[in-house]
Order: sequence, then C-alpha cells, then structure tokens
Amino acid sequence: METSPYLRRVRIVLVDTQDGANIGSCCRAMKTMGIERLVITGGGTYSEDRVRTLALHAADVWENAERYDNLEEALRGSIFTVAATRRRGKFRKMSAYSPEQLAAKLAELPDGDISIVFGRESDGLRDDEVALCSSVVTIPTSDRFPSLNLSQAVQIISYELFRNALPYRQGMTAITHQRIEQGAEEMISHLDGIGYFKLADERKWTLQLVKDIIERAGLSESEMQRFEKIFRKAELIARHKGE
Repeated sequence: METSPYLRRVRIVLVDTQDGANIGSCCRAMKTMGIERLVITGGGTYSEDRVRTLALHAADVWENAERYDNLEEALRGSIFTVAATRRRGKFRKMSAYSPEQLAAKLAELPDGDISIVFGRESDGLRDDEVALCSSVVTIPTSDRFPSLNLSQAVQIISYELFRNALPYRQGMTAITHQRIEQGAEEMISHLDGIGYFKLADERKWTLQLVKDIIERAGLSESEMQRFEKIFRKAELIARHKGE
C-alpha cells in the first residue's frame, strides 16, 4: 500500500529521547508502516552512527525530522494531539483511546496535521506534557510487565494506523492547537468575568477540559468564532443584569 493522505498528515513526536539508537529504531518502525514525519523535541544530541545503524534504510526519516526546543512549540500547528502513555491518574485525562480506536478517530478528522506524542525511555511523559495533548492512547499490556520499549510502542501505533488507513473528510480545515489554546483561554476569561470559578484549581481544569473537547471535535475557524461569541455574549448579559 502506498502512503495515503490519511498517513501523510501523521507526525510521530519524540520527547527528550535519550538514545539515538531508539530514534533510529523508531524511524524504521514508522517507515515500514508508511509514516515518515518525525518530530524530535528537547536539546538532545545523538550519535549519527547509532541513529543510522538502527534506522537502516529509513535514515531519510531521521534526516527530514523537525526539531523543536519543547513539546508546546512542536504541537502548535496540529489539529489533533495524542499522548501515548500507559499510566493513568487524576491529572492524566479521564479516558483513553485504544490503538484501534485511535486509527478510526483519525479517519473522522478534517484536514490538518495530527501529532502522536511518545515520552522518554526511562519514565515516559510527565503530567504537564500529557496535559498539552487533547487525548491519550494506551496500548494494552500484561499487568505483570506492562512497560514497552519506545520503538515497540511506535511500531504498534504505526501498524494500527497503517492497517486501518481509511479515507478521511477532506475540504474542511480544522483550527490548530495554537488557535484552540487562544480561543479556550478567551472563553474561560469570560467565565472569570462573571465569577464562575469558586474552587481552587477549578479554572485550570475547566480550561483543560474545554481545550480537549474543542480539539477532539475538529472545529473550523467559523465554528470556533461562534463559540467565542456565545461566551462573550453570556458575560455581557450577566454584567448588564448586575447593573
């Protein structure tokens, strides 16, 4: 199967990878499944020999990789962002996609880049990095030994995306991660303006919820502007009634 439009918009994002050999293995895992867009975050330096030896005939994925100082910068242009993590907790999202569900979800999204984020070999993604993504994907594993090697995780996710490569909705353009951040912050500021938040951290977690839902919905710019108008108008009405 040739690389489909469905796969060409997928970006595999590696956060602070510690060993160049693992990057090379990820390059090979990606390319065998028709995914060739690699993103590397952090200021790490890697041995060319270690990367290329493990990448073998997928060294071009490494050569064409995008580099960013941090994850926030790397995600700004994406319309859908997913953190790959097995750990669950109070601040790590309320639900997770399986690899199969993620593959089906991508087929429903409109035009735009999709970023799937993988953490460090030693301890994965931090809570704040998971929070930057709208969704989580979790690979089922044995409770007796649940930890996967980085390239194994990339291989499994890439395989499911390749196996389920489906047509996706073209024509509509979804807003980017950065635009969602801006719009959600404006909406929450209007709730601030009417004294909505009473409990500690309520604003923080409401903002996170709003951002996640908007991104998963794949809104267009005009739809986002409508939502912003609803919140803006609600604050104006509340202020008028309070006069």
